[in-house]
Amino acid sequence: MIASRSPAAQKGGRRAVLIASGDLREEANRVCWPAQKAMEAALSAAFARAGWKLDRGHEPSKRRGHGFIASAREGLDVFGGIDADVPLVVAEAVWQYSNHVLPGLTTHRGPILTVANWSGQWPGLVGMLNLNGSLTKSGVPSATLWADDFSSSSFARHLDAWLETRSIHHDTSHVVPGDTVRLPPAVRKLGTAIAAQLVHDKALMGVFDEGCMGMENAIIPDRLLHATGVFKERLSQSALYHETMRVSEREARGVFQWLEKAGMRFHFGRDEATDLTRQQVLLQCRMYVAALRIADRYGCDLVGIQYQQGLKDLLPASDLVEGMLNESRRPPVTADGTSRVLFKGRPLVHFNEVDECAGLDGLITQRVHEALGEPAENTLHDIRWGDWDRSGSTDRWVWVFEISGGAPPSHFTGGWKGAEGFRQPPMYFRLGGSTLAGVSRPGEIVWSRIWVDGHGGRDKLCMDIGRAGVVALPAAETRRRLDATTPQWPIMHAVTYGVTRDQMMARHKANHVQVAYARDAAAADRAALAKAAVAQALGIEVSFCGTRGEGPEASRRWPT
Repeated sequence: MIASRSPAAQKGGRRAVLIASGDLREEANRVCWPAQKAMEAALSAAFARAGWKLDRGHEPSKRRGHGFIASAREGLDVFGGIDADVPLVVAEAVWQYSNHVLPGLTTHRGPILTVANWSGQWPGLVGMLNLNGSLTKSGVPSATLWADDFSSSSFARHLDAWLETRSIHHDTSHVVPGDTVRLPPAVRKLGTAIAAQLVHDKALMGVFDEGCMGMENAIIPDRLLHATGVFKERLSQSALYHETMRVSEREARGVFQWLEKAGMRFHFGRDEATDLTRQQVLLQCRMYVAALRIADRYGCDLVGIQYQQGLKDLLPASDLVEGMLNESRRPPVTADGTSRVLFKGRPLVHFNEVDECAGLDGLITQRVHEALGEPAENTLHDIRWGDWDRSGSTDRWVWVFEISGGAPPSHFTGGWKGAEGFRQPPMYFRLGGSTLAGVSRPGEIVWSRIWVDGHGGRDKLCMDIGRAGVVALPAAETRRRLDATTPQWPIMHAVTYGVTRDQMMARHKANHVQVAYARDAAAADRAALAKAAVAQALGIEVSFCGTRGEGPEASRRWPT
């Protein structure tokens, strides 16, 4: 039962109301609740030091074992008992479903502050970035804060600013408007040609059930998507399940044998409930065949599987499938009843968690990189966490980028020989399934994010684009970072050029970031500029973030 507070109780004095959005899965909410409680206690103490009282807008449930808003309906009921003019704080220590609270936030008149912890194990920062992106798409004004330590003077200074002025200034001086960056004529010509071909020939985005895990920011309105030449083929995960079960055991074993021969190592056990088993992997191999055949049947240029809800109750996780689809060198699959190999020699772009912004980005990236002769494999990652390199091998602050289970092996040190399969955590995946994990190889990458800006009363597509380097860290430091996050997942050690941790957090409009390798730094610069040229020709508002590399900033700035 949600305990509501009367408007009279919320008005008067220096008071704000706290809410906490959670997962749709109650087991995850129970496991994560202690971390949320600890964060809320620290946040309440910070408000108290500022002379404010932070009231909880919904009481924890002893029966359920947590205090999260765990559904959209529950969120509507909670907001029904909150004064629409009160200062509101959305506190997140863990992953959260934005759709649980977004409807209420869109009608809230008072100031809104989103706050996250800084933890690898408890990814509140990931959940907060998603909520911030969803609020931006919905045109809802808000401010945001994050901290390793809520008792720090830095956090207190920013909190005081919000309490006094209802706004917070973050440094976003790293952002350079795209129309001020000079694109070489040959690059602009290439980008314009790629965009024109996309608009003329058009592309189909196969969407296996829209709206994964409440990520409103991951859904592109049709009107905006159509302007880029891309249209949605709305597919059902029930069709993917049906097609999966039609694939023969012989075909599944052929895919599995290809993986083992390529060098991928699976960590098998005997207990289906907690271990990875061969049967789980064989079902994933059948899903891989099914996904390619459905994409071919409908003429899709890219596909996205919802990954979490619905399908997870019928099949093992789709991660292994997703990582294979985004790889050029992968098990061959023929059209049903023929010898025609599907999508031969190139990835079938897959956008994890049906993040359509990542899908459009991935499609543009693939076409740009193919035209330039650069590696076409690309993938999204979570902006999961980051920390200083504690090994002593460098003096760098390094991001942990982690996709939730499957990245293309060409991104790994050792390729397929560096790929490993671990069982997905039972807390999330009852039927298991293998990840496609590995440590990303050192090299130069382009990172980007397409996002929807709903402020000003009219939606528009935007793209942030920047450069980064993937660095090699000692095995012990890599293990520390994996153990501090999710060790079953693939990891990328990324250093964003000219963009600090706090600048990225202040600007980025999603929990996801798209990444692609290039042969070297010069090639990566060219790919980034060409990608921006395509986006601009498609009517997407482009911003360059940071610099083109490390070293003296003046020599690494984008050309203007």
